[in-house]
Amino acid sequence: MLDDLNEDIHQRLERAVLEVFSHSDFHKASIREIANKAGVSFTTIYKHYGSKERLVFAFVDIWMGKLTDRIIDHLQGIENLKEKLRKVFWLQLDYYEKHEGLGRIVFMTLPMKTWMVDETFAQPRMMSLMIDVLRQGQKEGVFNPHVRAAVLLDFLMGFVQRSFFMWILRGKQESLSEQANIMFEMVWQGMANPENSTQNSRTDSNNRET
Repeated sequence: MLDDLNEDIHQRLERAVLEVFSHSDFHKASIREIANKAGVSFTTIYKHYGSKERLVFAFVDIWMGKLTDRIIDHLQGIENLKEKLRKVFWLQLDYYEKHEGLGRIVFMTLPMKTWMVDETFAQPRMMSLMIDVLRQGQKEGVFNPHVRAAVLLDFLMGFVQRSFFMWILRGKQESLSEQANIMFEMVWQGMANPENSTQNSRTDSNNRET
């Protein structure tokens, strides 16, 4: 759909969608409001998208795709699974901090029930990338093997989401990305293989006894 629009219209729509949906209640926002802010006719927008849902989902898909590209780029050359996951975690917090409008839209504005039935919700490139890392970790005994990799991913993404909107609620007093390493260690403890922790505890106990 976006390929059919010239670059100028595309950019104006992008700015308008970002502004409106990051600051307005989803149900109160309208195509007409977007059209007025973008200086694009209502007819043009409706012709290409048909609804405000399809309009915002199309742009969210583009913005999330850029985050995925960034993750893929940064993971090149990193072999250690913990450091891979740490990088993914940091990149997400850093990206949403730098693109606050997107974070507001994805985590605070979009009605999940509506977005979940749209094809853009799946984000297969990003999700597959992270699921592969988690499955590899489970295979190697690094991550908790007693739950599906998808559950580990839910845990990670849930932490990112909660961290973002509480950061907004608390007035953005501290940088998300600067706290990423500390928060990641908390996440790691919740995802790591508990049997490794038990073995390490026994080893420490044996060492103290001897």
